[in-house]
Amino acid sequence: MRTPHSPRRHALRAIALAVVGSSLMLQGCDSPPSTIKIGVAQPLSGNLAALGQDLLNGVNLAVAELNKEGFRVKGKLVTLEVVAMDDRASADTGKEVARQLVDSGVVAVIGHLNSGVSIAAAPIYAEKNIAQMAISTNPKFTQLGLPTTFRLVANDTLQAKAIGSFSGSKFQATKYAVVDDSTPYGKDLAAGAIKELVAAKKDITLKQSFDDKTREFDELAGKIKAAGVEVIVTTLSDFQNLALLEALKKISYTNVNMLGGDTIKTTDMLKGAGIVNGLYATSPILEAREFPTGKAFLEKYLAAYKVAPAYAGHYTYDAMHVLAAAIRRTESAKPADIVQALRKIDGYAPVTGSMRWDETGEQRYGVIGVSAARAAQWEAQVRSDNW
Repeated sequence: MRTPHSPRRHALRAIALAVVGSSLMLQGCDSPPSTIKIGVAQPLSGNLAALGQDLLNGVNLAVAELNKEGFRVKGKLVTLEVVAMDDRASADTGKEVARQLVDSGVVAVIGHLNSGVSIAAAPIYAEKNIAQMAISTNPKFTQLGLPTTFRLVANDTLQAKAIGSFSGSKFQATKYAVVDDSTPYGKDLAAGAIKELVAAKKDITLKQSFDDKTREFDELAGKIKAAGVEVIVTTLSDFQNLALLEALKKISYTNVNMLGGDTIKTTDMLKGAGIVNGLYATSPILEAREFPTGKAFLEKYLAAYKVAPAYAGHYTYDAMHVLAAAIRRTESAKPADIVQALRKIDGYAPVTGSMRWDETGEQRYGVIGVSAARAAQWEAQVRSDNW
């Protein structure tokens, strides 16, 4: 039997159902996807392939752990997927890779290695509010003023001070050569080093730039000998410095010390140990074994890849864990939300301890260490966060 008020009741019930339905639709829109894509852009071919692969390995190792544990967002089980691309250590390729990663739907990117590539790609990620977590060290990366840039280590302003401070106190020498690879990283770090060396009253008797692919250094070796250089400060890559050491060996001029930037602190560069008096590297990359939990990381890495880390895989491993924490904290897979979470986070990093950024995207806990090459490994000499 119908009551006099039934039409009104039916109307109210319809409105209520519509409201509930709309609410469910909105909740569905905010529901995290079943797969969250993480971009990785590194040089995976060419002269820097070993370094780029190491950085990719670190991310893959972390993602495998997170997926195995059961990564959840808003209580929903989510699969993390790595979308890896080769930037070929080229700014132009890096920009194209950045566009492809954006189009693929990644929510954040761990890349790039080379400063010139990171700087070129940064505006493309920023346009879509995608966090870019880079190991690049050139200060210009964060000086772009983009809210999406996050540096994983200390920058080259501090590294240049370390070069000047260490070489000024370690070596009883006055004649220096400074060599760079013409990249934004190499040229700017070399310029900063020269400033510090001049302040330490060192004589820069030779200064020269090469491109980042040069492998022939016989002419440079001859100039170094003719100038009576006692210390070579270099921002060339490892394979280039090894070629330079061989060229010096050929002309029997090995009574020198070589001090390089972080691109020579690699396992390959250890082949040069013993050729000259001393082989040193300044680097914002501390060895995994220098950290309390580094041994466990190295065991996992070796088990997974059957080789030792070549460069900084533990930093990208940590970056992935901190990124995952930011996604959990914001309970969202939206890139802009992730950026905001990273800006505020003091994230637990399983190997290095913590990652936290200031308002410009610089790493708050960045340090520069100096290591000496011995036959089997790099041995830490000193490290500081202020130099």
